[in-house]
Amino acid sequence: MTNSPVARPDEVRRHNRTTLLRLLHVGGPSTRASLAAELGLNRSTIKTLVDGLAEAGVVEERVPRPGRGAGRPSLLVLPQPHAAVVLAVDLQVEHVALALVGLGGQILGRNSWNLRGRMREADEVITHVIESAAVLAGDLGVTPVAVGVSVPGVVRRADGHVHEAPNLRWTDVALGERLSAVLNIPVLVGNDAELGALAEHLRGAARGSSDAVYVSADVGVGGGVIAQGSSLRGGAGYVGEIGHMVIRPGGRACYCGSSGCWETEIGEAALCRALGLPEDTARGAILFELRELARDPEAAAERLAEFAEWLTLGLVNVVNLLGPQLVVLGDLLTVLPDSVIRSVAAEVRRRSLVSRAVGGTRIVSSALGADVKLLGAAEVAFEVVLDTV
Repeated sequence: MTNSPVARPDEVRRHNRTTLLRLLHVGGPSTRASLAAELGLNRSTIKTLVDGLAEAGVVEERVPRPGRGAGRPSLLVLPQPHAAVVLAVDLQVEHVALALVGLGGQILGRNSWNLRGRMREADEVITHVIESAAVLAGDLGVTPVAVGVSVPGVVRRADGHVHEAPNLRWTDVALGERLSAVLNIPVLVGNDAELGALAEHLRGAARGSSDAVYVSADVGVGGGVIAQGSSLRGGAGYVGEIGHMVIRPGGRACYCGSSGCWETEIGEAALCRALGLPEDTARGAILFELRELARDPEAAAERLAEFAEWLTLGLVNVVNLLGPQLVVLGDLLTVLPDSVIRSVAAEVRRRSLVSRAVGGTRIVSSALGADVKLLGAAEVAFEVVLDTV
């Protein structure tokens, strides 16, 4: 019988250090006692870890604001944002947003620009990202140690190769390789909906849910899956293309080569049709129309009835297939009137066998708004940073 290898003390210390740092990064300030209880470590071990991190400038301890309780308050351990900074990039069909994000999730600075014409070409986007990041980092006096990029397309996670991002008109773009060659730091590229799911799981509406699905409806439709507390990424990273689930055989042609895809019934163009607007209506006008419609629940139910039915049908399939505790709706779906969301949620519970079995899958809107994919990009970058800080 072969004995299992025993971890060396330095490996144990490094593991405990990384785990504690991740807890502070995601959970925010905490007392030493709370850290000991959460991690299952004794107080002397926690003291050694915190003292080492404080000496390195990665955390600091601070007296909390005066409260009503009697006695001396416990010191709070806080992550120091500038101890590790990552560059987060959110590529969307119509614009690019980037931010420098510090340890603990604080956005230190940001920039964005619209994509039109040639500005949407891969070469132009890559050049502008590199130049804009350099200017922003210089202004803030920080140096990013990793990059996370969110892309609305099919991405190979191993090297950040964008196989296809159809709404950007990109095919076979070595995005990760090209960025890392210039920036000379790790670059992690992921599908936008997958990174949206990660952000919601760590910092948003899905926090505390071990099984959740994030459904993003923009120009296209995508999905990110959290299964047993981790991102579901598939063998090569190609997972979550739920927008190309066929729900209406013989329906509208989809760019993917099929017809009747869910994307053709709940994407931006479909929402415009439901609202009686031209399919190329500006985003601002769509949002205005939805907010006005929310004032009249009866009118909202009538005008969005068919759209809501296709949304419900797709969600029933997603819930039956993946069995999540929670579904988080993102992008344009967050602006749907609350009355419509409640009606869709009730119908999903009624029609889905799995939803009933798990006690009723909850359906909620994103808690992170427009920053959801930017924060997801930051978090995927921090995955390779926390054990090296």
